[in-house]
Amino acid sequence: MDKYSYISNADVGYVDQLYQNYKKDPSSVDLTWQKFFEGYDFSTQRYGENGHGAEDPISIKETQVRNLIFAYRSFGHLVSKTNPVRERRNHNVQFDHKSVGLTDADLDTEFDVAAEIGMPRSTLRKIIEKLKVLYHGPIGFEYNFIRDDDVRQWFFQKIEKEYYTYNPSGDEKKRILSKLNEAVVFENFLHTKFLGQKRFSLEGGENTIPALQTIINKSAELDIKEVVIGMAHRGRLNVLSNILGKTYEQIFTEFEGNVNPDLTMGDGDVKYHLGYTSHITSPSGKKIYVKLTPNPSHLEAVDPLVTGYTRGQIDDEYGGELSKAMAILIHGDAAVAGQGIVYEVVQMSGLPGYTTGGTIHFVINNQVGFTTDYDDARTSIYCTDIAKIVDAPVLHVNGDDAEAVNFVANLAVEYRQKFGKDIFIDLLCYRRHGHNESDEPKFTQPKLYNLIAKHPNPREIYVKKLIERGDVDAALADEMDKSFRNQLQDRLNEVKQKPLPYKPQKIEAEWEKLRRATPEDFDQSPKTGIKQAIIDKVGKALSTIPDGFKPIKQIEKLLKDRQTAFFEDKVLGWAEAELLAYGSLLVEGTPVRMSGQDVKRGTFSHRHAYFFDMNSNAPYCGLDNIEKGQQKFHIYNSLLSEFGVLGFEYGYAMSSPHALVLWEAQFGDFVNGAQVMIDQFISSAESKWQRMNGLVMLLPHGYEGQGPEHSSCRPERFLQLSAEYNMIVANPTTPANFFHLLRRQVTWPFRKPCIVLSPKSLLRHPAVISPIKEFTEGVFNEVIDDANVTAKDVKRVVLCSGKVYYDLLEGQQKKKVKDTAVIRIEQLHPFPEKGLNALLKKYKNAKLVWVQEEPANMGSWSYIQRMMPKQDVELVSRKASASPATGYSKVHKAEQEKIVNQAFEI
Repeated sequence: MDKYSYISNADVGYVDQLYQNYKKDPSSVDLTWQKFFEGYDFSTQRYGENGHGAEDPISIKETQVRNLIFAYRSFGHLVSKTNPVRERRNHNVQFDHKSVGLTDADLDTEFDVAAEIGMPRSTLRKIIEKLKVLYHGPIGFEYNFIRDDDVRQWFFQKIEKEYYTYNPSGDEKKRILSKLNEAVVFENFLHTKFLGQKRFSLEGGENTIPALQTIINKSAELDIKEVVIGMAHRGRLNVLSNILGKTYEQIFTEFEGNVNPDLTMGDGDVKYHLGYTSHITSPSGKKIYVKLTPNPSHLEAVDPLVTGYTRGQIDDEYGGELSKAMAILIHGDAAVAGQGIVYEVVQMSGLPGYTTGGTIHFVINNQVGFTTDYDDARTSIYCTDIAKIVDAPVLHVNGDDAEAVNFVANLAVEYRQKFGKDIFIDLLCYRRHGHNESDEPKFTQPKLYNLIAKHPNPREIYVKKLIERGDVDAALADEMDKSFRNQLQDRLNEVKQKPLPYKPQKIEAEWEKLRRATPEDFDQSPKTGIKQAIIDKVGKALSTIPDGFKPIKQIEKLLKDRQTAFFEDKVLGWAEAELLAYGSLLVEGTPVRMSGQDVKRGTFSHRHAYFFDMNSNAPYCGLDNIEKGQQKFHIYNSLLSEFGVLGFEYGYAMSSPHALVLWEAQFGDFVNGAQVMIDQFISSAESKWQRMNGLVMLLPHGYEGQGPEHSSCRPERFLQLSAEYNMIVANPTTPANFFHLLRRQVTWPFRKPCIVLSPKSLLRHPAVISPIKEFTEGVFNEVIDDANVTAKDVKRVVLCSGKVYYDLLEGQQKKKVKDTAVIRIEQLHPFPEKGLNALLKKYKNAKLVWVQEEPANMGSWSYIQRMMPKQDVELVSRKASASPATGYSKVHKAEQEKIVNQAFEI
């Protein structure tokens, strides 16, 4: 059996079915098949239905030629000439016409199936010639695995018609050359002027720059208003200068080290991690806003941030139109294949809460990751094989072929705008130097780097091609090189003579109304109470369903309970307080977005932001039906991801400073899987990049006998990261305080990330309630005093935070303890030193005790020691432990009882 016989048999049946459809209605089949069947009908009329025996040889041969076309379309990318510096691996695919049953005798036979690739009736020889040009050239088109006929048909047209005749205009060729010249000369200039300084150069992959310019210009032409770019460090300086317009003087100043740290408002970051924004005008005069986000060395960590930021802009600036803002993610080949966050982001790409209408993934494929060759870096054939999980096409392109790169850049934007889905460009290039400019790559790849040393740069290759074709003369190319090099030297001379003063990056328009926080801002929280009329409106919306909507019995009870809470008892539990916070903001014009695993219902079945009809499963959200003109409540159950989704929400909050944006972990410890996002962005972005963010993280926390994985959200990690007022870490114990905490996030004239150690058992604890007057008045209370004791009787003050308070309260009441006050620290960072000290003055000479549920080496204890260094504080906790909690319920109960007894010295 030959290699493609299984395809032949399948296709014969398929072709016969198409033919039957054609006979009924010619317009029901694709135009190319119409032409094929016209030819087939002509041949049967000429030779008779059985003129060539029982099986018509012409029909069989036509099908075999079609199978050959299928092979080129499906597997041609495996042998396409995309690698500029070394031979491609043998993937054992056959394109010989004999492999599909044809012979050399058929080479000069004409076939109607030539219409399939846009040709008139042609010989097999000419068909093969065209197929080789299309599919064995500098672009490897990988698209025929896609399970959508419309997408494949679109690619057939784009490749077999437009690419076959592609020839950029003279102006476009000059634009490509000019941008490529800037990219090459810029890198070469830095290499010679700043010897040994790290810059993670783009040398070898300089066609990235004209490609990005084409993507941005094409985006503007197709009415995209904004492009958000995320990339690691390789090539970033080139992108900053030659795409976003960061001045060469600024970049040279950073190389010279002339930045005054007293003026940077933070610790700053290395120059190849910084972001930038600019407005760019396309050749036709259309304006587009382009943003490059700052990024740490955790290469792909920026991906969800960029897509989240893009979605935020789509929702806030463009009325939900996905076609108006676009994300570009620039990957390295080793990172895109190796980092799991890429999978999470790609899997998010089509989900209702996370889609951005398609991301362009651009891979700078150096073929080496630090020192590791590709055969050690991945199992997949391509670094881009992750694309196949969402049927995203991949355009592999030779990084030395500037015009082929230009074609795929245009094609990618067109595809994104037409289908609203992700697409990958895999730029096969090389890295001329080591991982950084002082590294020696020949230690690990001597053979490859011997080839690279002799290889001309992409600009030299393109200039030679243009001159040979007569498109430009050598003098023009030389003048471009000389002129730009002189321009760079002039800028460097200016910087050396008179260093530029520090110039902070422009603030995006949406952040202009906000300012940076000062230490005094945390002395007293702002007023965040609301009017009774708003409480009534939200309460009614939360306890009402439309006529004809049939909820399950448990929801019927919930509705009655809500009605009672809001309008009879006038006392709210945790869920009502939380939903009231969201509803009040929506009515006031503040958007609210929340996502996470199962957040619509809530992990512990407390939130029920949505109800579902028991017969139709139709959803209903009361918070979207408070009053006309209100903001929409954006709440989404997420995919089972922490790193990706937390990063997305952080990006969304960066885009939308005037929205309340929340992410909830299913259990607090699930945040472990997103630690990179916490370390590299949430805790440090304001210090590194002067970027504020108001994201709220809800992390269920509390020791309730659920074992080591469902007890602790690891507060010690957040508190270790807390300094310089960088974020809020709170462990509120009352519904009203939680309500005020949420509203405070968007009331402040600045933004801070907020980590909430949120409750589990307290969601339904009978003591965890707040009267409605606490929502119409008051503020967030950083510290809460003990109302159950008389100050003069107190000999011992127990300080605590969170759920353990209710265990202590129960112990205090059961044992009728009168000499011990229990004070709650509701906000751990920034530490409420003034408020706490004011309270402690009431209890002069009382012994101080810090009580926590967590083991001694976890929780808040080490942080409390750091915050209260001059005070003698005793610890009551579980013993130091390697695991956060016991898995045995009896042991847990005994430990908890011991903590309470020790707290009161019983």
